[in-house]
Parts: sequence; C-alpha cells; structure tokens
Amino acid sequence: MLTPAPQYLRTLLARYADLRIAQSRGEKGLQHRLDDVVYTLCVATGTTCVEDALAAADAMLASQALGSGQPALAAEGAELAA
Repeated sequence: MLTPAPQYLRTLLARYADLRIAQSRGEKGLQHRLDDVVYTLCVATGTTCVEDALAAADAMLASQALGSGQPALAAEGAELAA
C-alpha cells in the first residue's frame, strides 16, 4: 500500500478536527464537508470507518516520524526520551 505524505495526512486531520469543533459549536451545513473529509481519510489510510482512519493516520505519522529521525509526539502521559 502506498503511504500518503505526512503533510497531506496532517491537513486531513486538521480539517476533520476543525469541522468537528465547528459542528460541536452548533454550526449548521457542515455534514457534507465532514463526510467528504472522512471519506478522503478512509481512502488515504485504507480503512472503512472514521475511527480506524484516525488511528491509522496517527500510526502512519508516528511511523514516518520515527523513520525520518524526527521526534515523534509522545503519547499522553508519556515522557519524551532524551
């Protein structure tokens, strides 16, 4: 499977987060845009539901960061290794 570019995944994740935040604030007319982002995330990650797509995107970004020598984000509550 081809792996999407990290910046592309970050952009999709940011769009998804922005739309979910706007939706939680009661903004209307966002469902079509949210559906489009979810579909694109699923296609980019090779998954079929948003929960799996989010987890896969996070794993891909972590894997790509480790492979490139860039520091990966620590899990909540974990300390960064020096």
